[in-house]
Amino acid sequence: MNIEPALKALADALHGEGPAVELSADADGNVVVTTIETPGYEDAAVVVRTSGSTGTPKATVLSVDALAASSVATAFALKGEGQWLLALPVQYVAGVQVLVRSLFAGTRPWAMDMSNGFTPEAFTAAALELTDKIRFTSLVPTQLQRLLDAPSAETLAVLRRFNAILLGGGPASPGLLAAARDAGARVITTYGSAETCGGCVYGGFPLEDVLARVDGDGRILVGGATLAAGYLGDPGLTADTFFEEDGVRWYRTSDLGSIDATGKLTVLGRADDVVITGGVKVSAAHVQAELERLDGVQAAFVAGVPSAEWGQALAAYVALADSSPQGIAGFTAGAAWAPALGVLAPKTVLAAGELLMLPNGKPDRLAMTVRLTELHQGK
Repeated sequence: MNIEPALKALADALHGEGPAVELSADADGNVVVTTIETPGYEDAAVVVRTSGSTGTPKATVLSVDALAASSVATAFALKGEGQWLLALPVQYVAGVQVLVRSLFAGTRPWAMDMSNGFTPEAFTAAALELTDKIRFTSLVPTQLQRLLDAPSAETLAVLRRFNAILLGGGPASPGLLAAARDAGARVITTYGSAETCGGCVYGGFPLEDVLARVDGDGRILVGGATLAAGYLGDPGLTADTFFEEDGVRWYRTSDLGSIDATGKLTVLGRADDVVITGGVKVSAAHVQAELERLDGVQAAFVAGVPSAEWGQALAAYVALADSSPQGIAGFTAGAAWAPALGVLAPKTVLAAGELLMLPNGKPDRLAMTVRLTELHQGK
């Protein structure tokens, strides 16, 4: 893959010598550079298009300052700057950041051949081209799993040569992380999005100049220097998503989470009702409505919980009119309702006399998601 045009355009944008750019790839895997007009965003360097839970496209504007802060914080967390291997599509923020970090570090990135998609063979060949002693790459869990499953000993050998492998884009199962450790791969789980210039929480802890907290409904809020400037051409969505409080600018994510006494963030699932299970998008609200149609069900809450097999699995917290041990056991068995729901039937069900509620009378989504996650993982 020829990344020279992308590097030149990004360098110009980061130095204020060129317009903001958007990167994409054509059918042959070649990088396409598009210049973007960004009225209202004078410091814009990169535009990354993403989509919300409804699929509505969002053009996220990343400023020079935010990208610089992200690169500095990443280098600090990784204890140095080095050579990066590009193994992700450049239209996604994680792919863009491989190039941006390289430019700020003054190192030469190498791009793997993605004309046939991601393969262990192509990754291995590209990794062997790296010349620096300090090496990094970014992967998603599916890619890492393929590399660990590859029969070639050479693939595992090149994985071990990376000083750090950033892993993001979705939840990584404990089994995958254990397998990576056993293989000698140095994996760092990351959390972030286009709105935060990519990964901004490493191993559960925010990077330098990044803040993370959880609001009263369990929604994860991210603040600090790496936030996007906003959404191009959509001031209303920008105002709904970003806000300032006590001099700090915050991004309201679409995820639920919790923070323990050490400050470690745990992501529990999405706050919206779209659950991606086995590659299929399912509306949690629809499943909830179907459960609430059942005789004896007073209320229900449905969420996606981490699953080694499905990525996410549907789980339900159900309030029953008959909350006796016999009633709960009979409902949890699922014989009376699971066949009717078919593929929409939750994999894990917790039945009780009532839903967990907040003091304001709203369902405590966070507490129920935590309980369902624990129950599912304990199976």
